[in-house]
Amino acid sequence: MTAPDVVTSGKGTGAGYKAGAILAFVCMAQFMVFLDVSIVNLALPSIQDGLGMSDVSLEYVVTAYATVLGGFLLLGGRLADRYGRRKVLQTGLTVFALASLVAALSDSGNVLISARAVQGLGSAMIAPSALSILTNTFPEGPERNKALGLWGSLSGIASIVGVILGGVLADGPGWEYIFYINVPIGLLGALFAAKVVPDSKADGPRTRFDFFGAATLTAALLLLIFTLGEATHRGWGDSRTVVSFVIVGVLLASFLVIETKVEAPVMPLRVFRLKSVSTANIAAVSVFGAFSALFFFASIFMQQVYGFSPMKAGFAYVPLAFCVAAGAGIASGLIAKVAARIVLLIGLAATIGGLLLLTRAPAGGSYAIDLLPAFILLGIGCGMCFVTLQIAAFAGIADSEAGVAAGLINTSQEAGGALGLAVIVTIAYNGLAEKLTKAGGDAAKAVSVQESANHTAFLAAACFAAVALFIAAFFFPNAKPQAPAPVAQGDGEEPVVEAPKPVIAH
Repeated sequence: MTAPDVVTSGKGTGAGYKAGAILAFVCMAQFMVFLDVSIVNLALPSIQDGLGMSDVSLEYVVTAYATVLGGFLLLGGRLADRYGRRKVLQTGLTVFALASLVAALSDSGNVLISARAVQGLGSAMIAPSALSILTNTFPEGPERNKALGLWGSLSGIASIVGVILGGVLADGPGWEYIFYINVPIGLLGALFAAKVVPDSKADGPRTRFDFFGAATLTAALLLLIFTLGEATHRGWGDSRTVVSFVIVGVLLASFLVIETKVEAPVMPLRVFRLKSVSTANIAAVSVFGAFSALFFFASIFMQQVYGFSPMKAGFAYVPLAFCVAAGAGIASGLIAKVAARIVLLIGLAATIGGLLLLTRAPAGGSYAIDLLPAFILLGIGCGMCFVTLQIAAFAGIADSEAGVAAGLINTSQEAGGALGLAVIVTIAYNGLAEKLTKAGGDAAKAVSVQESANHTAFLAAACFAAVALFIAAFFFPNAKPQAPAPVAQGDGEEPVVEAPKPVIAH
């Protein structure tokens, strides 16, 4: 274990960095990243009308961002460890802000899709840099658990706030403003980062950067996430889909070989020897597959089956957002007293219960009776799962590899979301077009078809969550919580983080 990159002290100095300010700053950056994953969902019809996009090309407004974000996260984390976490964070914020401006000014679908891809690249630098700064600021134990509790709750809340805000802006000033709002936030964040956040690198000798490993893994992830999205309308048995999966397999195998040969691998395989890290990432794939499908189909369900407007559907998520915060608070408190496995099991049980309630929500039902109870359970489950998986993903990780761990858990989330959505869309929409054609102009029959498809989607999402429950029950470590670290007696001032010592090349 290397020495930590930043040191917490009980007394501030003029040149110090306050831990509370660091936490607030990195959480703001993470909030912006996750907000943009979901903010376009309810604005898609307005975007389609404004730019004259086809149904097929409209999908890429969502997937272009998620694909590039998921593909470059591990590379972003390694770059942060190597070249400085604050520098990479500032670069990511700047790229994200400028790409958002281009997206807002887009006059065609192709320009918008390209801008969304560049947004994803900026986010892939922001997310692992911010998370590794957080884990280097707060030592492993109660302090870090509380910080990651807030971080995890914001990740879930941001996804829901994105849906709400997208509906409000689409029905109000226009879809362009879902991108305009990122510009001042990103540029101001990049400008003031040096005043709030200490810079740090992985401590150790300078070694040759693992370019081929990074390029191979990134190419494999990009192709995998893109292929999963394409398979939803090309078919899983399509020759192009099959060939793409074969190439993904070859690239991943090549990556594993490269990582065993190079001196400083982009993803040290030894991190997977830590049981909590490996199981947390595997469980995250199933958990985020379920939640990605939930947000996608719940938005469609409320508009197509319940007849909600985009704005009304957005505000319907408000109780869910509050429950995510409550679930995160419950998890961060419980995890200091009981094993993470128990907390995760409770969160997953609530998630499965909420999804099963949605499978019984009838067309024309009541929001308060048929949707709200499910949203309450799902919000609590979402908050508890997000926090627990984030904490477990960093258990035992050296400070020098914080960026790798951050990139890995974020990649598991994005890849899991893409995989889950691709699989569940294929299941739910199988034969949907033919059924809608048979319904003809009968609106009641069309709504019934949509109701059935969405119920199937919620059931499939519950199965994904059940897989995560199985992993948590039988493979997650049952370690006891760490004892709280001793706290130095001070004068009650907020703890500060001293600027890290410079890393000198050997």
